[in-house]
Order: sequence, then structure tokens, then C-alpha cells
Amino acid sequence: MYSIAIYMVSILNLNLKGKTAIVSASSRGIGRAIAYGLAREGANVTILARNKEQLYKTAKEISSATGSEVLPIIADVTKKEDIEIVVRKTIDTFGTVHILVNNSGGPPSGYFEDFSDSDWIKAFELLVLNPIRFIRLVLPYMKKQKWGRIINIVSVSVKEPIDNLILSNSLRSAVVGIAKTLSNLVAEYNITINNVAPGPTFTSRIKDLIKAQVKQKGITEEEVKNAWTQKVAMKRFGKPEEIADMVVFLASERASFITGTTIQVDGGYVKSLL
Repeated sequence: MYSIAIYMVSILNLNLKGKTAIVSASSRGIGRAIAYGLAREGANVTILARNKEQLYKTAKEISSATGSEVLPIIADVTKKEDIEIVVRKTIDTFGTVHILVNNSGGPPSGYFEDFSDSDWIKAFELLVLNPIRFIRLVLPYMKKQKWGRIINIVSVSVKEPIDNLILSNSLRSAVVGIAKTLSNLVAEYNITINNVAPGPTFTSRIKDLIKAQVKQKGITEEEVKNAWTQKVAMKRFGKPEEIADMVVFLASERASFITGTTIQVDGGYVKSLL
């Protein structure tokens, strides 16, 4: 019985104490839940967002609840100089980076005819260039210490495109291609790269999409919500904490042999086999 108890404690230990994580777009929603989950397991966390008041409030809440050190940095992830500041301040404060979670809000909803070149470029900067820049800056530290975890938050739309989300469908899929290719090249350094694909999760992003569909289709908010959840086998929206649990696991030592994957956390939204 004693040996079983010791084994169970070992299973539950995610070995994140003393690790340093950067989580982007983390003042609320899925990003906040991820930052909290990592801090709860003992990691030091850099959080970033554009809204100073909300960012500092979140930092205080996470630090008070977990006892971990939380570094808040005001930043816009579409700006190269802001990303450089985030990584530099993280290194100055904690000495290195072990975990990078690339998260961001989504581009506008709409169909092919709705978007100009400018719209595509803005979406590319947000969804593709943003994680590329972060990964480029943290990889040298991860290679040097021979340990790293990179997790990109994408969407179920990379496995099952959503009709009115053409920008997201296209560009989040590019992130999957980058991650799969790069994961093979850095695996020898004990660095894993994975993608987490949330299904419909009740955040400010989904609320905005619901409002847009109400306006476009001329139906009620309740009808739009039902249309979303009817596609989910569990018949409900996901919670940010449910996405965070998967990310925290992938960031841990327990996920050391998982790399190059895209894992949906979607309540059964995606119906494909793979």
C-alpha cells in the first residue's frame, strides 16, 4: 500500500516547480487559465496583454492564489519590438525560458470575399508571425539547457474548417505546419512542440462570434449558442480551465515523449478519425 501511494504521488508530480513560462494573451480567458495552471504547479510565469489594468489585476490574482512569481508585461504580440521586450525582461528576471505558450485572440470572422490584402496581412502578423518571433527568441535558451516546451493554441478549425472563419482556418493551419516541421528538428535537444486545438470555449472570443452571427443571420443569441453546442457531442461549451489542463500536461515532464502533435480539446466537436 505504501509503495502504491508513493507511485501515485510520483504520477501527479508534473515537475514544473522552478520552471519559467511565457504565456501570451494571458490577462483573461484561455490564456489566463493556462497561466494560472502553470503557476499552480510551481512555475514562474510571464503574462502579457495590451490592457494594463486587467493585466496587473490578473497577475496579482494568480500570484496570491498560487504563491508563484508572476511577471506582467504590457505588450502587443503583433509588434516585433514588444515580443523582444517580453523575452528580454523574462530572461532578466528569471534567467531563462523553459515553456512558451503561444496564444492570441482571433482575426475577424467572415468569408473569402470579405477580406482585403490588408486583412490577410494583419491576420498573418497575429497568428503566424507572432509565434514565429517568440519561438525564434526562446529556442537558443531551450537548446542550451536541453529542455523546452512550446505549445501553440490553435483551433479545431485546423482539423475541421469553419465556414465563416477563413482567416483563422488558413493561418492557424500554417502554425500547425511550422510546429510539425520544427518539432523534428529540435527533438534531439529534449524540446517538444505541440498544438492544442480548443473547440467552442466560452470566452470573450466566442461571445464576439456569437454577436457577429446574430447580426449576420438575424436570429437570437440563444439560437446561435444552440447552433454551436449542437455540434459538440457533450452539448455544451468548453471551459478555459479544461483547455489549460491539457496545456499544463504538455508543458510537464510527463509529456516528454509527445511532440509534433495537434490535440483537440473539444468535447467531441471534430468528427474525423485523426
